[in-house]
Amino acid sequence: MNSNPQIGNIGETKLIKLIEELILKKTGKVLLNDDSFFYNLKEESLEHYIVLNSDMLVSSTDAPPQMSTYQIGRKSVIMNLSDLIVKGVKPKAIIISLGLPKLLRKANFIELITGIIDCCMKFNLDYIGGDINETKELIINPTVFGFKKPSEIIYRKGIKPGDILIANNKFGLTGVGFDILLNKKDNIEDFKQYKRSIKSVLEPEISGIEAFLLSEKKFSVSGIDSSDGLSKSLLDLMLSNPNRGFKIFFNEELIDSEAFQYANKFNISLEEVVINGGEEFIHLFVMDPEDYITARKLIRAKGGNIIKIGQVISDKGIFLLKDGKVSELYGHGFEHFSKLD
Repeated sequence: MNSNPQIGNIGETKLIKLIEELILKKTGKVLLNDDSFFYNLKEESLEHYIVLNSDMLVSSTDAPPQMSTYQIGRKSVIMNLSDLIVKGVKPKAIIISLGLPKLLRKANFIELITGIIDCCMKFNLDYIGGDINETKELIINPTVFGFKKPSEIIYRKGIKPGDILIANNKFGLTGVGFDILLNKKDNIEDFKQYKRSIKSVLEPEISGIEAFLLSEKKFSVSGIDSSDGLSKSLLDLMLSNPNRGFKIFFNEELIDSEAFQYANKFNISLEEVVINGGEEFIHLFVMDPEDYITARKLIRAKGGNIIKIGQVISDKGIFLLKDGKVSELYGHGFEHFSKLD
């Protein structure tokens, strides 16, 4: 008997049973088998909003060939948590719909679900159910939710000229990582000195320290996840804040050292790597400059970090301040359906 059959030979019922067994084994929790899924609000009150996010992972566009099924499962959760956390919302539970090709092996299916469960456990997130269907390629569609008082949610709108733009990490790693994994895939072993860049793509990390504190202390007036790229994220902020723009300080405070090193060595555009890299899951916030020092001190005391990378201006547009010169930025990062072949 084949110990690693294709899931097309296993069937939906047994796959669901396998998910239940993996959840029970790793978390000790029993998955409720019913027509709908239920979540006990416990300490949540009527004063709270339920805050949800659903961000689909499609293997052909979101997973480079070098990404394992474990890493794909993990990333599908990370990309949804990031959008919720940047709002200052602590995620509580997740529902996941899976589109699975029938040729997928059982071992890979187990790796996929294990990656999902491990990430859920890291963020104390309840995996409460979902759906399975047959698809041509691997598709993971999670819905994650949490609760927050509306006055404590970090929305996109609300910025004003003179506010500063901050980030909880430096940019450029994934721009480098994707270039190596997609364009230099035949000799990846030659790029071991860029292991942080490669890992940033295959095993992205997120932090909630900054968003939770900025929300709690009401330091931030606006926030957004940067996974579509820095320029696209700033454009989205501008759409929510008419007649506002940004001046970005294009220097070592913004840019990771590996990006500097890689761009110089291979003579590629540092601006493209940093501004349009995407998939970094760095959190961007806008705040009053008078609160910056206090907020940074409190965040660093908890193990997080914030970096001042720009400021809000009254001119519409995104401008780079580089080597004392200002230039307007026209690239807008990644966007689905932006071009037709």
